[in-house]
Amino acid sequence: MSETPATLIALLHGPDQPGLVARVAGWIFARGGNILHADQHRDTEAGVFFQRIEWEPASADVAGDRPASAEVKGSGPVGSEAARSGTAAIEGEFARFAGESLGMKVRLLSSAARPRVAIFVSKADHCFHDLVLRWKAGDFPCDVVAVVGNHPDLAAVAGGYGLRFVHIPVSAATKAEAEARQLALLRELRVELVVLARYMQVLSADFLEQFGAPVINIHHSFLPAFAGGRPYHQAHARGVKLIGATAHYATRDLDEGPIIHQDVARVTHRHGVDDLVRKGRDLERSVLAQAVRWHLEGRVLVYGNKTVVFD
Repeated sequence: MSETPATLIALLHGPDQPGLVARVAGWIFARGGNILHADQHRDTEAGVFFQRIEWEPASADVAGDRPASAEVKGSGPVGSEAARSGTAAIEGEFARFAGESLGMKVRLLSSAARPRVAIFVSKADHCFHDLVLRWKAGDFPCDVVAVVGNHPDLAAVAGGYGLRFVHIPVSAATKAEAEARQLALLRELRVELVVLARYMQVLSADFLEQFGAPVINIHHSFLPAFAGGRPYHQAHARGVKLIGATAHYATRDLDEGPIIHQDVARVTHRHGVDDLVRKGRDLERSVLAQAVRWHLEGRVLVYGNKTVVFD
């Protein structure tokens, strides 16, 4: 049974103008590429065009030798050492075409890449177990290289999954030192994505800037409602009829980063706080897993404080 050929994925956005779809498709066709999927969106108010396009390049080894990700024209941090050094010529050619000819920002990925991921945890284990089991089942095209906990509670279960667990305690007095240790570990392991699986610590703006790669967080409410701590208690006190969960990219502004995915469940006056927590845990698992999957598949395009998620 032959392996599925690796593909290239481009996420583009920039000023809308006539002929963008045809010009991108024409560029790929002229180089012998075969387009497998293409989707686009136009923000009519902002006049911004968005596109995700996936294709098989003419030479299979062009995609197979690519780095995990590479972003150009101001679209964000580069994802790996290999990406920083630059590989396949087609990547540079497409970046120049999109940037210079179309005025678009572009992010390029390969389906053959397996980004290196670290999972941050505290004591709650429901999102952690769900992520790792999905990963072991092959749902996530990545390599989980470490589990980092500010408490030791999940060390044994991480070890049971064959994952490296690193305990880095965090307190108000030691936060700067702890984050320095975390950053050193992430650099050592060449981590390209951090997933906060109910990690009950706020990452500082300095940490996020120095890490320079995406951090996905799950918040146990339907943001922007009930930001901060104890949202289920806040929701119960308010008497809401819907509770939710929100997966978003972490930014320097707490719980205000670009939203990737959200979902809700209905509740009534008969549900207590424990019922809301139980229902919420189910939402947290599925919402976080879907957000991580979309990110790894190159389906999330961030612009400003919003996202376009291509299905």
